[in-house]
Amino acid sequence: MKRRNGVLWFAVVVVLALIVALFHKRIHFDWAMFWQQLRHVSPWHIVAAIALIYGTYWLRSVRWAVFLSPTKRVPAHTLLGPQFIGFTGVALFGRLADLTRPYLVAKRVDLPLSSQVAVYTIERMFDLGAAAVIFSSALAFTPKDLPNHQTFVRAGELSLALTLAIALFAVLVRIAGGVVAGFARATLGSLSKPVGESVATKILGFREGLNTFTSMRDFAIAVLLSLLMWGMIGMAYVQTAHAFVHTPELAGLSFSRTMLLMAASIGGSVLQAPIIGWFTQIAVTATAMHEFYGAPIEASTACGAVLLIVTSLCIIPTGLIYSQVQHISLKKVASESEAAGNKPAAVESGS
Repeated sequence: MKRRNGVLWFAVVVVLALIVALFHKRIHFDWAMFWQQLRHVSPWHIVAAIALIYGTYWLRSVRWAVFLSPTKRVPAHTLLGPQFIGFTGVALFGRLADLTRPYLVAKRVDLPLSSQVAVYTIERMFDLGAAAVIFSSALAFTPKDLPNHQTFVRAGELSLALTLAIALFAVLVRIAGGVVAGFARATLGSLSKPVGESVATKILGFREGLNTFTSMRDFAIAVLLSLLMWGMIGMAYVQTAHAFVHTPELAGLSFSRTMLLMAASIGGSVLQAPIIGWFTQIAVTATAMHEFYGAPIEASTACGAVLLIVTSLCIIPTGLIYSQVQHISLKKVASESEAAGNKPAAVESGS
């Protein structure tokens, strides 16, 4: 893991150095204006946005408890600590710490890690589906007189198509997950055996996660929780943009128009590298605001930085407190969860 982290850091630093070397003379950036934008941010909007994000962590705990209910009844509040610590690990160490949450939950509820990786897989698919539904629904109501209206409509159509594709894939995996996994193993394995095995294992994990639903009631609750959670995340983006009261392009942003910004932010965080990923995510969201809404680059960058704090970094103090109280080393548990997460792949790949 250390060697891979070192290579990743080196590659990211080289790319950033090249970007700075190529564009530092072409882009005019007024640092005084940037700091002025930050000084005039409305604190009440930021507090509301952070409260919404913290509310989503509670909803994630409730949803995880629903996923677990057919196997084991667990109070939702007992899963809140793993959510805080897990997302703190991702904020500090990037996507390499993604399995921290299922690892900690498995230890907390005394269940196999493979079962919680399956829950994590289904959670990710519910997140993607719910975000796509909200995204496409909101964009469908964008006024026609708004700039870049056609871009919004096309993005909504693509998002809706993605949602339908996810639903069809879930049905197919639920009915014939072993066949789908075998096909992926054979097809992708001809190009790269490790990739084929990894994808097949993830499909089997997804099927295992789908098998946790023993009633339509649990499924409906999970869907409603996912939609509510992503609606709250969208509102957190709106509140953060509205905090920039001296920038009309951001202060008057509607929920539907915020969806493209949310999509850009999610895309920028998919391959998040440790620490440096913070700056790449700011750059992605700032570019989106500047291009989509015509906001000044200084205001866009300031808003991107605040968005990063609201959506990702605000959990760090709480996560660190929880980890100290529970005597958990974030770095150690991130490494252990990654190593443990690779073991089921080697065992289950032949199934």
